[in-house]
Formats: sequence, C-alpha cells, structure tokens
Amino acid sequence: MSLRHGLLGLLSYESMTGYDLNKDFNDSLGHFWQAKASQIYRELDAMEHSGWLTSERVIQDEKPNKRVYSITEAGRAEFLRWLATLDPLANTPRTKNAFMMRIFFGGELSTEQTLKLLHSGRELVLDHVRQMEAIINNFDAGVYDGYNDDPNKVKYWKLTALSGEIMSKANLEWLDKAIAILEEKE
Repeated sequence: MSLRHGLLGLLSYESMTGYDLNKDFNDSLGHFWQAKASQIYRELDAMEHSGWLTSERVIQDEKPNKRVYSITEAGRAEFLRWLATLDPLANTPRTKNAFMMRIFFGGELSTEQTLKLLHSGRELVLDHVRQMEAIINNFDAGVYDGYNDDPNKVKYWKLTALSGEIMSKANLEWLDKAIAILEEKE
C-alpha cells in the first residue's frame, strides 16, 4: 500500500481538509500504516499536481483558512486500479522493523538491557492489543453501523482491525517467549 492510495481511499468517502485526513488516517489506518502530517501534506500536493485530487481554499472569519481536498475521476480510477492489483509482497514479514533490528543486535548489550527493551516492547504491544480489542468490541456492538452509506464497507474495516488484533497477540506471544529464553538460567 502506498500512502497516496490510502489518502485517495479516505477521500473516496468524503472531501476533507489535510488536518482531517491526517486525523482520519491515523485513527482508521494507523494500526497498519503510519504517516506523519508532513508526509501527508507532501503527498496531497503531489496528487493535486497529478490530477488525482483538487483542493478548494475556504476563507474563514474566526478561524484560520483551510484547504478542502476532493478526489477527482482520475484519482478514483487510480485508486480502483491500485485496489484491484495484487501485490505479492504486501503481506510478507519483510517489513522495516527497527525494534527487531535492535533485538537482532541485542548480543552487543547486556542481557539485562535487552530484557528491558523486551519488557518495554511488551507493554507497548499489550496496550495495542487492548486498543484493538476495544475497536473489535465497538464493531461487534454496532458503533460503526451508521458511519457509512454502505454498511458492507464497515465489514472490511473490521477485517483490518481483526488483523491488527491477531498480529498484536502474535507479537505479544513472541515477546513472552523471547523474555522467557533470555531469563533462563545458563
């Protein structure tokens, strides 16, 4: 997935400001794709130059002016083209993971230092597991049922949240095993 296509996907639901896109991106896609606001605004400019979206400057009296972005027909065509394209490497474990690189080189630290990293990582992952469980519970309770004109789309949102929950639980299991291995008496 590219950041551009994620932004196009969000804009296919409704026109938004860059601020709203940043918030919605992080709220809905952030459990599997991170983006900084500066990256989002850079992509919005590039997509506007490509003709995939347009923007309208909205003058406001009591608030700062804002720019509202809308997807174009060319942008929608690009989004649908990307959506229907199979990327065989998209779901492989070959991702950039600085934490895993630190663990790979953990032998350069003391066991206590590496254990501290693992325990800290475990707490972060446990928090993420809880967040994902809460999101799944919200889906099951119908919190998102009226959120979109097409209730079928909400099912797909739930699928990504379910993936996030399961992957987080697997990561938690790995952390528990890694901690147990390092805590074994030699």
